[in-house]
Amino acid sequence: MSLDKILLEKRLKEAETHVFKVVFPNTTNHYDTLFGGNALQIMDEVAFIAATRFSRKRMVTVSTSQIDFKKPIPADTIIEVVGQITRVGRTSVDVLVEIYKEEMYNYTREKAIEGIFTFVAIDQHKKPTPVL
Repeated sequence: MSLDKILLEKRLKEAETHVFKVVFPNTTNHYDTLFGGNALQIMDEVAFIAATRFSRKRMVTVSTSQIDFKKPIPADTIIEVVGQITRVGRTSVDVLVEIYKEEMYNYTREKAIEGIFTFVAIDQHKKPTPVL
């Protein structure tokens, strides 16, 4: 394996981002589950952190795709939000973000939401610039 490939793999691994949160009632909808807009905000933030940790450049969200809400997340649940770089382009990266829900008082854990966020690196003039 080439040195460039080894360094890229190291950067990808080090950029993986994990954030834990509690779903409080003020973040839920009328069904007492995590409001989709709040979930998307958290996911975009974690994706941004992962993209920035990978590139160490100014990154902006340019698109989201295939956001799947697989399971509702009730209030008083712990969530883990995981962001991983899945594609590296010339000026952009894709970040897979998954939200896992955990019940507070037992060991149940399952994937609840996943989606892809695409970010572009920009320079001081807000023009696309190489990620690497």
